[in-house]
Amino acid sequence: MDALKYITPKFFTTIRNYSKGQFLKDLIAGVIVAIIALPLSIALAIASGVNPEQGLYTAVVAGFFISFLGGSRVQIGGPTAAFVVIIYGIIAQYGMAGLTLATLMAGLMLIIMGLLRFGDLIKFIPKTITLGFTLGIAVGIVSGQIKDFLGLEMKSVPAEFLEKMIAYGEYLSSISWATLAIGILALLIQIFWPRLSQKIPGSLVAIIVTTAIVAFGHLPVKTIGDLYTIKAGLPSFTVPDLSFSLIRQMMSPAFTIAILAAIESLLSCVVSDGMIGGNHRSNAELIGQGVGNIMSALFGGIPATGAIARTAANVKNGGRTPVAGMVHAVVLLLILVVLMPCASWIPMPTIAAILFMVAYNMCQWRTFVRLTKTAPKSDIAVLVMTFFLTVIFDLVVAIEIGMLLSCLLFMKRMSDETGVRSWLYVEEVEEQKRKEQEARKAKKAGKELSVEEAQLLAAAAEDEEAAMKEQARLREIPRELAVYEITGPLFFGAADRINQIETREETKCLVLRMRAVPAVDSTAMNSMVALYERCQKNGVTLILSHVNEQPMHVMEKAGFVDMIGRDHFCPNIEAALDHADEVMGK
Repeated sequence: MDALKYITPKFFTTIRNYSKGQFLKDLIAGVIVAIIALPLSIALAIASGVNPEQGLYTAVVAGFFISFLGGSRVQIGGPTAAFVVIIYGIIAQYGMAGLTLATLMAGLMLIIMGLLRFGDLIKFIPKTITLGFTLGIAVGIVSGQIKDFLGLEMKSVPAEFLEKMIAYGEYLSSISWATLAIGILALLIQIFWPRLSQKIPGSLVAIIVTTAIVAFGHLPVKTIGDLYTIKAGLPSFTVPDLSFSLIRQMMSPAFTIAILAAIESLLSCVVSDGMIGGNHRSNAELIGQGVGNIMSALFGGIPATGAIARTAANVKNGGRTPVAGMVHAVVLLLILVVLMPCASWIPMPTIAAILFMVAYNMCQWRTFVRLTKTAPKSDIAVLVMTFFLTVIFDLVVAIEIGMLLSCLLFMKRMSDETGVRSWLYVEEVEEQKRKEQEARKAKKAGKELSVEEAQLLAAAAEDEEAAMKEQARLREIPRELAVYEITGPLFFGAADRINQIETREETKCLVLRMRAVPAVDSTAMNSMVALYERCQKNGVTLILSHVNEQPMHVMEKAGFVDMIGRDHFCPNIEAALDHADEVMGK
């Protein structure tokens, strides 16, 4: 049983000590979250290019299974803004059949990721990428709602960002001022309503107020019913048509949906853990997300993941077990069956205003601006590039290029951390000491120090005691001995550092001090073998000092230990220098 604990849903853990009091709290939280999720689910479905009821199908079906089989006690699943741009693009190119298949495939990928314990690997996706594409998605959501917010007389909105902007410019003269006024009113209600009440969501108040104004005032404002045919009732089970060519085409979009669902759901789990002092099971959460997306696709829904805002609302209103999320799904199901026809009265500019607020709340623009001012240039490059690629192209391209660039920059940073430093001979030590004394005299006299003098004093002050101990030992190193200290990981990006190691004509022994080398890869091993062969050719004995566990394992596996002789591996520098003296016959 312990072996399966990592994929055991939290529901089965929390239900053991479940009480009537906790059920009442979960019931209240579930009802409140359902009220919050109702307008959001409809708005996100419309923004994604599907019928309004499909957003509720997703919140009901995926929301239930994500809570029931997930690894979090309080996670609320359903449609989120992160998927809007992806879904819209898939439907525009492949239709609903392509989206259904992509969602199914993404669900399977998430289940496989959970079974293979990939939950902890999500943390290796840099913050700069997630922040960049989140802001890009927010811009995409806003750009997709301008038509409905302004009431522009255009038949359809292009999928590409630049084409959208050009089309809006062409139809700008067709603004409906009544539509714009309703949209602004809905926006203002959402901004200022939280000052009056935190329990009832501003989006729901905006829907009620603007719907009443449009209906009773007979305003020329388009509603959901003017553009969509609303279907009430339970979602029907459908099996999509499968073809090998469509599966192949959907592989990349499905992978993007799976990665995005994993990132957002696990991020939501981390946030909620901090709120309740709990610990989620990341791999169980991935499996729950996978099952939720598969069931959503089979019942006519769209991709789903953990919704951070709805999860936080659940926690704030007393939800502490997955029962709250399941109650939220059941309440939405009742609304879907009984009240769904009323959704046809909701004005389209109100939906656009709700999505504007969703985009604003998700974009994290303040963090984006702060990072552009404080982060290293390499991180800024990844952040800005991911943002622009998400807006101009799509999320798939943005994540792929963002991850590639991040990996390259990380390898560059790691290679910069790797260094090879030669120990000084007696006369070189004396020369360095002389320069340090001159620099100290110049500093004491108030003279301006050169860059070299400043660096010498900084290095001496950094660890003066250790430097004194080391220099005392260095004075005993003869000209026949060369000592190099290697620091940092030796991998393919830094393997060329080994080529910097040089020996003189009189050198008989070469000692490599490797106490600060945590890891070695096969490319670096090839360079080490080449160094050994060069030493053999010049009659130099190679000795290694303080080789750590991972490098030692790689060297043994590559046969390098047997090649140079196990007796030439020493536990520390003192033993290595003594061994060098024996080899040289001193």
